[in-house]
Amino acid sequence: MNKITSLFKIQYPIIQGGMIWNSGYKLASAVSNAGGLGLIGAGSMYPDVLRTHIRKCKAATDKPFGVNVPMLYPNIEEIMNILVEEAVKIVFTSAGNPKTWTALLKEKGITVVHVVSSSKFALKAQEAGVDAVVAEGFEAGGHNGREETTTFTLIPMVKEKISIPLIAAGGIATGKGMLAAMVLGADGVQMGSRFAASIESSSHEAFKQMIIGLEEGETHVTLKELAPVRLIKNKFYQDIQDLYTKAPTKEALNELLGRARAKRGMFEGDLIEGELEIGQVSGLIHDIRPVKEIIEEVITDFEAAKKQLHNF
Repeated sequence: MNKITSLFKIQYPIIQGGMIWNSGYKLASAVSNAGGLGLIGAGSMYPDVLRTHIRKCKAATDKPFGVNVPMLYPNIEEIMNILVEEAVKIVFTSAGNPKTWTALLKEKGITVVHVVSSSKFALKAQEAGVDAVVAEGFEAGGHNGREETTTFTLIPMVKEKISIPLIAAGGIATGKGMLAAMVLGADGVQMGSRFAASIESSSHEAFKQMIIGLEEGETHVTLKELAPVRLIKNKFYQDIQDLYTKAPTKEALNELLGRARAKRGMFEGDLIEGELEIGQVSGLIHDIRPVKEIIEEVITDFEAAKKQLHNF
């Protein structure tokens, strides 16, 4: 048992990223059933859809699972009420001030984890009373920190500042990556991109196929004026770069982004005009596998790497 497995009552210190358009109940329950902690990604769900996914997840697993909530959510109060009503035990919050909801959730007996991109925000999360933090490096897919701190430097810096359990995220898709993060001070890891390319991920098959064909350098963080996001370099990404040559206003960037662009890309499979969010580690992902096999492979790789290090 380590700090993370005992906090969540799970077998392995592996948490699945609550990625929008990828993390429905099928993915979350599969990860939980395989010994990790599955998360439903509330960021792409209307309140009633989220409630349905929570109920289906409970039916699909008797193991612990959680819900990831970006606090920029327009229906945030309704979402929090649903989490309480449905007796969700674990909530990961991101993109907002942890002080806003932590006390209320803890009052209801919910374990709260907050996602941060710097040691300054990790300290604020600890002061707000969260049970653990996810420190996410700049390699990560989707919405990202402005500081551009990579996982390799972020984890030891956060470790130095906080006393609560620490989960590493960004650029981790293998057992070796998991071991490296733990050597640097993490108690567990959160993996997003590796689970996006799983059988149970709710994203479009065309998006999954694109992930496994990516090589290094084919993702980039952009739209920093709105909210930094790591995207695959497709036509939509190129349109953003072309717009940047004209020193655009925030309004112009927002207009290009439009509505439901991420849904169009990741969920509906429009690889040209869609917003396709994935991490740099996609260059190491070469197949679409069932979650159970992915977790088994990560643990086998982790144990083998530990032995290698011991011999070294």
